[in-house]
Amino acid sequence: MLFTKKNPAEKRADFRAKLKSGALLQFPGAFNPLCAQMIERKGFDGVYISGAVMSADLCLPDIGLATLTEFAERGHQIARVTDLPAVIDVDTGFGEPMMAARTIRTMEEMGLSGCHIEDQVMPKRCGHLDGKEVVETGVMVQRVKAAVDARRDANFVVIARSDARAVEGLDKAVDRMKAYVDAGADMIFPEAMQNEKEFEAVRKAISVPLLANMTEFGKSRLLNKKELENLGFNIVIYPVTTLRLAMYGAGKGLDAILRDGDQNGVLDIMQHRRDLYDLLRYEDYNQFDQSIFNFEVGDTPKG
Repeated sequence: MLFTKKNPAEKRADFRAKLKSGALLQFPGAFNPLCAQMIERKGFDGVYISGAVMSADLCLPDIGLATLTEFAERGHQIARVTDLPAVIDVDTGFGEPMMAARTIRTMEEMGLSGCHIEDQVMPKRCGHLDGKEVVETGVMVQRVKAAVDARRDANFVVIARSDARAVEGLDKAVDRMKAYVDAGADMIFPEAMQNEKEFEAVRKAISVPLLANMTEFGKSRLLNKKELENLGFNIVIYPVTTLRLAMYGAGKGLDAILRDGDQNGVLDIMQHRRDLYDLLRYEDYNQFDQSIFNFEVGDTPKG
């Protein structure tokens, strides 16, 4: 409640301004609102909300089983606690072009600053797995046009993701990306590039801002910030990093309880209570509460 000072329109305008700066923006993935608040506290440029993470949070594989309602609810929960721009994954748009239009309207209403929509068929697959299939270029062009036309805030950023590199090769994937730009995409997300030369080739071919996906254990080497800056990319996302760290730590802690019978051996890898309370701004809520209810009840009026 007390976390933000900026409304969604202001955050979107900030996002557009940051994209024009030429700097590489770092958007770690947030698996919940508390994680988003930590990302802001650490000084990052924005928050990313991964479809794979949202699906995993529901104990589902990343194959398009989660719904628009579930994505929108989690997107709203995260966007509302931070002044940073939040960009969300909307898979293939949850249906035909008209449904893609509804998806963009919904995400705009939920306070998001942008989203990316991809050219896979449904059911989709994780972008770094083999066996993906993509729709015809014309179908994706319709999705992009529907998305762009549906937004009411011109600063809401529509990102077109192409998974075609793994299916059709780099040259045809680049041709697709150009078509998506012509359809109105504000940014291109080339998924599962094989090496730096492929990132470089996309940069040379595409005129709009570019997003790089630095997911662990995927097709791409994990490039650092300086390397991506030199390649001319505008945003880098770390979609599943925080979830992987949290789940690994939780697993270690649970192992310790089974092995030792208590948590004493893992206290040093836990977030301390005081740090959690600081992140939640307990003191600020207390002051707010006192400012509202700090009054005395006088004599009861008669009559």
